[in-house]
Amino acid sequence: MTICAGCHADFDIDEFDVDRGDELSCPECGANLEVVGVAPLELAAEADRDTGAIEFGDDNGAFGGGVDGDGDEFD
Repeated sequence: MTICAGCHADFDIDEFDVDRGDELSCPECGANLEVVGVAPLELAAEADRDTGAIEFGDDNGAFGGGVDGDGDEFD
């Protein structure tokens, strides 16, 4: 049994049929999930993955821009 990281529904996935980094969809809620561990089988919602973006905040906690994983600035 595996638990969806989005809706927490239980569903069956054979851990021998998947590899770390594989992408799956939850049959209950349709969330995009990534296999982040295979022994034991662990899934993470794609929104939970680190995108490599770095954000900078001011003293008030507001974010005005950042740098993506390639070092390119964005607003």
